Amino acid sequence: MDGTGIATVALYAGLNALILLWIAGSTSRLRRRTNIYIGDGGNLHLIRIMRGHANAIEIVPIALILMLLMAGMGAPAWVIHIFGIALTVGRVLHAAYFIPAEAPLWRRVLGAGLSLIALAIAAVGVLGHAIAVLV
Repeated sequence: MDGTGIATVALYAGLNALILLWIAGSTSRLRRRTNIYIGDGGNLHLIRIMRGHANAIEIVPIALILMLLMAGMGAPAWVIHIFGIALTVGRVLHAAYFIPAEAPLWRRVLGAGLSLIALAIAAVGVLGHAIAVLV
């Protein structure tokens, strides 16, 4: 296994962890401002930011696992960078939609789109490579 591939995945794991911390910190600040410490209290902004946080938790781990598998199967670092950049830019845009009380919808659409495209292509690539090796 090439250490460069693992280091590339580690780069995006670290960046996406920082994005998750950004969302978590924003959620915590909103909870303190609104005095809502459990649940959403019916607060639309809190519901919004919680959903953005949950979406990141749903997407980022599996994307990083797929990128790690790509590295383990010998994908060149530049290929992993393509997925990592798409995922990370997508997650920044997505968070930038959910953190404020209001934001332009294009941030959510582009952010989710980049994240899901990276996830889908990585999944198909890893699956295809695994089948090719096993058959």
